Amino acid sequence: EEAMKKEGQEFMWNEHLGYILTCPSNLGTGLRAGVHLKIPLLSKLSFFKDIIEALSLQTRGTGGVDTASTGGVYDVSNSDRLGFSEVQLVQKVVDGVELLINIEKRLEDEKPIYCLFPLEVKALMSYPDLSTHNNHMAKQLTREIYKKLAPLKTPNGFTLDRAIQTGVDNPGHPFIMTVGMVAGDEESYDVFADLFDPVIEARHSFKKTDNHQTDLDPTHLVGGDDLDPNYVLSSRVRTGRSIKGFCLPPFCSRAERKGVEKVVTKALENMTGDLKGKYYPLSNMTEEEQQQLIDDHFLFDKPVSPLLLASCMARDWPEARGIYHNNDKNFLVWVNEEDHTRVISMQKGGNMREVFTRFCNGLKQVEEAMKKEGKEFMWNKHLGYILTCPSNLGTGLRAGVHIKLPLLSKNNKFESILKDLRLQKRGTGGVDTAAVGGVFDISNSDRLGFSEVELVQKVIDGVKLLVRMEKTLEKGGCINSLIPEH
Repeated sequence: EEAMKKEGQEFMWNEHLGYILTCPSNLGTGLRAGVHLKIPLLSKLSFFKDIIEALSLQTRGTGGVDTASTGGVYDVSNSDRLGFSEVQLVQKVVDGVELLINIEKRLEDEKPIYCLFPLEVKALMSYPDLSTHNNHMAKQLTREIYKKLAPLKTPNGFTLDRAIQTGVDNPGHPFIMTVGMVAGDEESYDVFADLFDPVIEARHSFKKTDNHQTDLDPTHLVGGDDLDPNYVLSSRVRTGRSIKGFCLPPFCSRAERKGVEKVVTKALENMTGDLKGKYYPLSNMTEEEQQQLIDDHFLFDKPVSPLLLASCMARDWPEARGIYHNNDKNFLVWVNEEDHTRVISMQKGGNMREVFTRFCNGLKQVEEAMKKEGKEFMWNKHLGYILTCPSNLGTGLRAGVHIKLPLLSKNNKFESILKDLRLQKRGTGGVDTAAVGGVFDISNSDRLGFSEVELVQKVIDGVKLLVRMEKTLEKGGCINSLIPEH
């Protein structure tokens, strides 16, 4: 190079790609540092390729590319070229080859070898078989991501394997794409961002560079107090909230769960006006109280869903779990169910504005009381409110109505109409239940990327249109002109 420079010439190089070569595979260093290595015993192990891959090495026969090894002798070299310096790549080869030799020697002596494996090797050996899985985690988790993230832990000790266990144990519904992973603490979304980010984007169409908008001002709603009660039987808004400083339900300790309950119940003691009420701990209520909560459909039970059980949600049940409701029984707070808290506002009829106003006021009172004690909800400008399942990030909000649509629901365009309105349906008994008598639970399908006001407005406007369509069909009319354009 020095001689060339004296003649006014130089090698192709730039700050971005390093040394420029013909094939993109050689950009950066263009360097291949290799040895001919004799490892006849190690190379026969079923996980030999995993070890090589984890060490960022590659193997081929000593005769070159696409040749087989002879007598257990391999050409072992670095697999990377770009993104690492020449010294770093050679060092990988030096360190990797030294490890391979040590493993070979222990095999010769019939000694255990697992103790020699670095975390990256152990990680790839633990890579789960997701070939038959249908969830977002399984679609996004690659061997490279697993190799990088599996050795990591959050400051609280939560690992990638804990995060994905629910998706590993539950392959998913053939027609419904589940998420397949949970967070164990607030830091999970940062430490394991290389997996959470693509999962979040696949679930919400929300990029890692996007910022979420929060709006809990009910005066920003347009209408919403006049949904026809002859069709809209009840209205409901719910969300989840997590308390900063505590691990989330899949990973919290008993002490942390008790701490969450203490913080939340103390805040609820300060509720005023029509939000004032009583807290009922699941582990310490009378038979009369329990029966009344069942009759009111307020009581939540120990999780039985395999998705929740694999996420460790049911540990120590029912310790530190409970239900708060106001005296009017239209505002509830569940403590330590799937999230630290679930906040619910509801009432009969179609006054969604009133329901949302109560919901916002309740959240405000709880948060203000918590802040006086030095506590606050988990929130950041990128993901909004932080919750256990990535499906609920952002607002965590589900605004829904029980609505009677016996004619429209039989129309072959019903599903596509809901999709265009960004709404979803299920039976009034909850997820995976069928509608009875043409009555559906209709709610917003989005959570992240839209504010609370925007999501409730979508439900209000969408439900009004659905009712209008149902009335048109009752009169024998055609609804084609009412269907939203794509």
